[in-house]
Amino acid sequence: MLLPFETDGEIAGEAYQCCMQETYRAGLTPAVNMDTGYVNLLNDEDKLTVLSLAKEAAEGWPFVAGAYIEGKDGDVVDLYRAEMERIVEHGGTPILFQTSRTHGLSPSEKIDIYTRAAMGFDCVYAFELGKMFAPNGEIWDAETFWGILQIPEIKGLKHSSLDRRIEVKRLELRDQIRPEFHIFTGNDLGIDMIEYGSDYLLGLAAFSPTKFAERDRLWAVGDDDYLALADALQHLGNVAFRKPVPAYKHSCAVFLHLLGKIPSDQTHPLSPQRPKWEHELLRDCADRLGLSRQRLL
Repeated sequence: MLLPFETDGEIAGEAYQCCMQETYRAGLTPAVNMDTGYVNLLNDEDKLTVLSLAKEAAEGWPFVAGAYIEGKDGDVVDLYRAEMERIVEHGGTPILFQTSRTHGLSPSEKIDIYTRAAMGFDCVYAFELGKMFAPNGEIWDAETFWGILQIPEIKGLKHSSLDRRIEVKRLELRDQIRPEFHIFTGNDLGIDMIEYGSDYLLGLAAFSPTKFAERDRLWAVGDDDYLALADALQHLGNVAFRKPVPAYKHSCAVFLHLLGKIPSDQTHPLSPQRPKWEHELLRDCADRLGLSRQRLL
């Protein structure tokens, strides 16, 4: 979920909830307080506001929310568990953002932190995040990934290396050891990873959850219309996730504003920006997806 803003810079709560409800209607599960929601730039009050908006919009339906602790003082496990408890209290399932404080630790030390953090929770997701997205991210070695697979409370993992070779190896090991474990691809430049056995947790899906759900249905029934729609969505991903990659959030804001779904194309003030002509690129992407011109501003 992209976190939208009003023209005055305030969080656009109503638009956010409308986008979240569109995601539910499409049959997808929303993820809030993630990278697409500027979780690394929000203060604790804003993150709590987002959780409250999500709880109200969800009306008891499931959603995932990021547990982000980078830059905070204190014991890493205690910090994670405090964030996770807030998420669960609001009806969400926590996904653990990595912290630079675990960089350089041995695989056993990292596994121990995740084991103690997840203990007692019904469902937790882990997250491998490449440094092209955020400096606190880290792509684990095989031993660490193997250990994460052994933690019963951790039911899945988002993998965002943008490297198919690594993700395929993750899938192969998952299939051997714990087939029910979810691998959520975060590869917005390779969204066809669903064809190899990944699920997905993509910032790109925030651009049009309805089109992603349509793609999924076509794939599930073997309809060859899947190919054209998947290509159009991948084209959008290639445009939106070009360098600098973190500026994709501005692309998303421009796209949703073009469709009339959010009140402005503003981002968080600390988030990287795209050029002024971005809307021309994204208008073409919207046309290719068959989104109505009448809805474009």
